Order: sequence, then structure tokens, then C-alpha cells
Amino acid sequence: MSPSLIDDLLADARESMGKSVEATRAKFGSVRTGRASPALLDRIMVDYYGVSTPLRQLSTINAPESRMLTIQPYDKGSMKAIEKAIVQSDVGLTPSNDGQIIRLAIPELNEERRRELVRIVRGIAEEGRVAIRNIRRDTMNDLRELRDAGDAGADDEHRAEEALQRQTDESVKALDAILKGKEEEILEV
Repeated sequence: MSPSLIDDLLADARESMGKSVEATRAKFGSVRTGRASPALLDRIMVDYYGVSTPLRQLSTINAPESRMLTIQPYDKGSMKAIEKAIVQSDVGLTPSNDGQIIRLAIPELNEERRRELVRIVRGIAEEGRVAIRNIRRDTMNDLRELRDAGDAGADDEHRAEEALQRQTDESVKALDAILKGKEEEILEV
């Protein structure tokens, strides 16, 4: 009975770590690289009638050109709140609106801004690593509880901890590879 419990714990940890890596990859998509992408605005939350709401839920976001994003709010009354949220965010873009559509011109990145964006993606990657380590810690605690309850032997626990550490190392390595690619994309002139 104990090997299946241990296998289940390890499978859950593997799945959770994979989800953490994918979530971090998605967050990287919201960091600008010099090309217009609607994903740049994914992290922006708008104060919409007192409720913090994702910008995507309040508008249609398009990239009609390589250096331009357009935001068309569903509710024209939310334009000021959307502009305010964009200005206060860390995307570094200045909105302009014509009463119907908000336009965001994506300027060429200067060296200082590129380095700042690299710092931001490194912070996002560190959040991902912390999430992976937290999954490892929780699973280790579960393995110890199994051993203490007599549902698993010390040898089984030790083998499971080694397998868990290998999985943790693989997940962190995958995260680091994604980070390296994103840094290269940002620093590419």
C-alpha cells in the first residue's frame, strides 16, 4: 500500500511543478520585448467600479502593427480607469485615446530599459523557483508523515525524497532554460 501512496505523492508533485513552470512561462509572455503583443497587458489590473479586474475582461486588445497595441473597452466609461492602470503598471507605455480606442505605441527599447526588463523576468523566474521549492517542501512533509504513521518505511521515504529532489532539479533547470531564452529575446537589438 505504501508504494502507491508514495507514487501518488510524487506524481502530484511532478504535475504541480510542471504547472509552476508553465505559469512562469505565461508570465514571461507579459514582459515586453520590443514587439507588440497583447500578452504584454496580461498582468494589468484595472480598478473597475471598485473591483480589481483584469484588463482582458474589460476590453478587446489587438496588435494591428508590430509597434502598436490597441485597446477597445467594452464600456467607454472605463477608458480613464484603463489608462490610469496602464500608466501605473511596469510596462512603461503611455496610452493615448481618441474617445473610442486607446492606442499604445511600443517604442524601441533602450539599453537601460532592457536591463530593467531582465531584472523583472529574473524576479518572475525566482517566484517560479520558490513555488517549485514550496511544492518540494510540502511533499517532503507528506512523506515524513507517511513514515511517522507507519505507512512507509525509512528506505521508501529516502528513495522518494531522492526522486523528488531529481524532479525539483529538472523543473528548476527547465525554468532556467526558459529564463535564458527570454533574457536573450529582451537583449536582442
